[in-house]
Amino acid sequence: MSIKTIDPNALSIPERQIYLQSAVAPRPIAFASTVDAEGNVNLSPFSYFNLFGSNPPILVFSPSVKRDRGIKNSHENILETGEVCINIVNYPMVEQMSLASTEYDKGVNEFIKAGFTQVPSTLIQAPRVGESPVAFECKVLQVLPLGTDPGAGNLVICHVLLMHMQEQYLDEHGHLDTTKLDLVARMGGNWYTHASRDTLFEIPKPNQNKGIGIDALPESIRNSTVLTGNNLGRLGNIETLPNPEEIVALRSVPEVAKALNEGLETLHRLAQKRLEVGQTEEALKLLMLGEKEV
Repeated sequence: MSIKTIDPNALSIPERQIYLQSAVAPRPIAFASTVDAEGNVNLSPFSYFNLFGSNPPILVFSPSVKRDRGIKNSHENILETGEVCINIVNYPMVEQMSLASTEYDKGVNEFIKAGFTQVPSTLIQAPRVGESPVAFECKVLQVLPLGTDPGAGNLVICHVLLMHMQEQYLDEHGHLDTTKLDLVARMGGNWYTHASRDTLFEIPKPNQNKGIGIDALPESIRNSTVLTGNNLGRLGNIETLPNPEEIVALRSVPEVAKALNEGLETLHRLAQKRLEVGQTEEALKLLMLGEKEV
């Protein structure tokens, strides 16, 4: 396997940014609405953004220093008022969001330029985006400069005061439904991605049980030419190995008997199909049966 190693200090800022933003992705987008001391509204997206805690609820995003070493209007407004509304972006609004990223002059309202609905917030001055599936009214706790040169970040630490959620994106329990949200994330260059139903998948959380680990699987399974790292990771999350009686009982299943007759690789492919549909324990039994036949 060939590896390309690069010293980031040897790159120009644009080259460095291309590598970083392409590798550290997908990144959620903070669509930040702010007002200045005079009440002028600004709306701008930032993909250096994430959740940093739930007690207290903390969101963090980072406006970068501009090429002329100036600061963005959103950054300036936050320093003046100490408030921001962070609106979440989904696919139905992504083109309008992109338009709002244009560096308009100070005082220009991007809500109007990008055609968004300006909805008054409850606890802060900055309005929220009516089209956004979720909006967070926030008090800014701290702005931490990370440098003064172009491209340097400014860490904005935000305490969530109030959350607004469109009810069409909630499930029957009143929780946000990931399959409905269709959230958008930033990739490198001009690329974006969105979490549509077709691209979503679930993985059982390891902290819900104490998995045996990949190292506890028989060597022939660990070294399988069919199973992937993801397959082995799922198997390693099982709490106990199946008992011998359950394994041997599978010999009477016609599909399994046929796979056994064709060889270990065919049996592993059959087990892999079980894994793909969430039948993890069944898959492991098949693999253990193959182990007995070796």
